[in-house]
Amino acid sequence: MTNKINTLVLALIVPLFAGTALAQVSEQEAARLGQDLTPTGAEQAGNADGTIPPWEGGITQPPAGYTVGMFHPSPWPDDQPLFTITSANLDQYRDKMTAGHIAMFAKYPDYKMRIYQTRRSASWPQYQYDGTKHNATHALLIADGEGVSQAIAGLPFPILYEVGMANGDSEAYQVMWNHKLHYRGHGLHRFNNQAAPTSGGKYTLIVLSEELNLPLAPEGTLIDDLGNILFYFLQNTQAPARLAGGALLVWETVDQVRQPRQAWVYNPGQRRVRRAPNIAYDNPGTASDGLRTNDMSDMFNGAMDRYNWTLVGKKEMYVPYNSYALHSGDIKVDDIIQPGYINMDLARYELHRVWVVEANLREGKRHINPRRTYYVDEDSWNILTVDHYDKRMELWRVSEAHCINYYDVETFWTTLEAHFDLQSGRYIAQGLDNERSPYDFSFRQPPAYFTPAALRKMGRR
Repeated sequence: MTNKINTLVLALIVPLFAGTALAQVSEQEAARLGQDLTPTGAEQAGNADGTIPPWEGGITQPPAGYTVGMFHPSPWPDDQPLFTITSANLDQYRDKMTAGHIAMFAKYPDYKMRIYQTRRSASWPQYQYDGTKHNATHALLIADGEGVSQAIAGLPFPILYEVGMANGDSEAYQVMWNHKLHYRGHGLHRFNNQAAPTSGGKYTLIVLSEELNLPLAPEGTLIDDLGNILFYFLQNTQAPARLAGGALLVWETVDQVRQPRQAWVYNPGQRRVRRAPNIAYDNPGTASDGLRTNDMSDMFNGAMDRYNWTLVGKKEMYVPYNSYALHSGDIKVDDIIQPGYINMDLARYELHRVWVVEANLREGKRHINPRRTYYVDEDSWNILTVDHYDKRMELWRVSEAHCINYYDVETFWTTLEAHFDLQSGRYIAQGLDNERSPYDFSFRQPPAYFTPAALRKMGRR
């Protein structure tokens, strides 16, 4: 009986003193941020052989001639590949390659990866660094890892720490939350156009206009004051004609076990708005031809409750990085899309340190991918590539996030996502805005703009 009473008392006390009882990191440890660690918690120093340089602040000024509204030009237009990995020399580089990339070479003998000088370009505004340092000693994992508390605008967990978890490693959850909450600006309009070519390379471009409101972004905002809302998202399909007029509205919640994301769709044929509870987990993404699940957008999104999460560790790997050629407004979608995989003459890979996180399906849960491996950039906390396994535990899909530094807001984020299906020989690419316009981070609309009633008014045949 005494043990039961003590357990009950502890359960009541811990939430009241969570800041100390969970012992995030000490003030002394947090002081490392901006010293031997970067302001976002990466190793400031380069590696021993000099192939990864020290972080020296990332990109803080745009290249000469850049003005807001332009497609972001490369800061290093004269960079040339250091070497190219092909099927012929693959064995020399296996130790620094993901299982997914190795599988791409097995599937496609002509596949290649051009490796460039490593440029640690990631940077954020100073207030994000300040918020990150605050969070190091304040932010908490709650709800068995499904929520975050006491975090303000900035990374919640720049220095990983251990706490007992029922469904995996606390550090693995922290890595994934750093990805989910990393700075993406305050608001955004973008064309997240996508193509899902046949094995022969034919495709129809799906034109998707998307708008986001990110309430956690303003300086000093406390996540607990947001009513469990992480962001508001509105997607309008503009082409092709057979899909035009359809719309999707999402209220993304922080703790999606306590309150699942709320979603609505507008059907132009029926001229009505209806709830869409299946916009989650492994249900197919919008017009994806079954090549992408909902939780693959932004490399991972949504609830984490279907997996056990394990932090494998940090490793030096060749990953997509500084993909300004794919971002360029001087190329066309046809220049990117080809059979089997995107144009690898436009893709850039660099050697970076990444956190490796394993997700394995929990007993009694369902997902078409019972295992996934995530590779997360130490500087920006973006997921850069993912290996997805099928029920036979064989590699099925390989995902890549080709990222750049958006100078106008100082954020390192995706310009193009590609998800390759090794079994069908097909893939889907998202973010094909090259013939439209780049991300507009000046977009501002209040939450009242993102309502089912407003969605109905926006609808059209």
